Amino acid sequence: MKRSTKRTTKRTTTHATKRMVQRTTDRTTDRTAGRTTQCPSDHSSDRSPSPSPSASSPRLRPVRALAPALVATLAATLLAAPAAFTPATRDPAGGGPGTGAHGAGAPATGADTAGVPPAGPPADASVPYRHFLGRAFDTCEAPTLASMRAWRASPYRAVGVYFGGRGRGCLVQKNLNADWITSVENLGWRVLPLFVGSQAPCVFAEHKKDVPIGDNPWQQGTQEADDAVRAARALGIAPSSPLYLDMEAYRISDLQCAATTLLFIRAWNREVRRQGYLPGFYSSADTGVRHLEEARKADVEDLPSVIWFARWRGTPALYEEPVLHPEAWPERSRIHQYAGNVRETYGGHSLQIDRSAVDAPVAHIADARP
Repeated sequence: MKRSTKRTTKRTTTHATKRMVQRTTDRTTDRTAGRTTQCPSDHSSDRSPSPSPSASSPRLRPVRALAPALVATLAATLLAAPAAFTPATRDPAGGGPGTGAHGAGAPATGADTAGVPPAGPPADASVPYRHFLGRAFDTCEAPTLASMRAWRASPYRAVGVYFGGRGRGCLVQKNLNADWITSVENLGWRVLPLFVGSQAPCVFAEHKKDVPIGDNPWQQGTQEADDAVRAARALGIAPSSPLYLDMEAYRISDLQCAATTLLFIRAWNREVRRQGYLPGFYSSADTGVRHLEEARKADVEDLPSVIWFARWRGTPALYEEPVLHPEAWPERSRIHQYAGNVRETYGGHSLQIDRSAVDAPVAHIADARP
């Protein structure tokens, strides 16, 4: 139904801004950001370890000072997004793809179950997303099949795979193809597909600054989402699978950059969802995830269905993350990367990995054994 754009925009913006300011004032707490960590794996710019007083660590403004400015920026992104669209269906239980009854810790070995369909109509609505509860690892380059066989002796049962994006740390993935994806699935692994596309213009990591989001973040986010879907399909990752957008840590106190980045993320989410996949989001807890939590509290549309937050505290804490409200991305919608740059060996095969606890969707693999 068409409406008067001029009158509606003015009224909606005023109402949205007042509502967001009030919500943020009511909910903000006094926290400071963690430090950034450089490492050779793909998740390398900022992992949000436990806060440290190190003088060399870059610091962000406390949330109480930052939140009102972020709210104004969030209001601006509501205007910058295309006006003519069908709003994405809000996910059940406050933003997640489903509900469950799992506690904060993840068991050493995982199990996957069927969940409810993701937000937005999947290409095949009869195929629900697949839920996994357990431990996962990721490493910059997809390991050999021999390593994946050997690592069945490990406590991990899911693997993060960097399947596309111009910002990947390991652009050459000599092992990664459709046969590899099918083979690891048939070995009992579950796949978490990660797409490392353009990064925030104010990204902290020096080696990510050469792939910035440009002057048209909405168009660029939409195009890169299409790239992600095509790359996923080429590997046999079927609709109703999650695709996780990797946005390395960025300076959310840079409001122009924050607005640009949020528009890109929203556009990416909307297009991924439109094409029948489930949009997920990976970032540092104290930067990108904090930013999206403020957007969620402000009722911004087109946010991810699953959140993957990095805070290297050494042990899993899926539902104890201070940046996220307990109702934000609840059960079946969270992944916690709790340690990184660790080397482990199983069956004589050594890998440098990041560790995650998972209570979230994993990929459907089209050609895998039933």
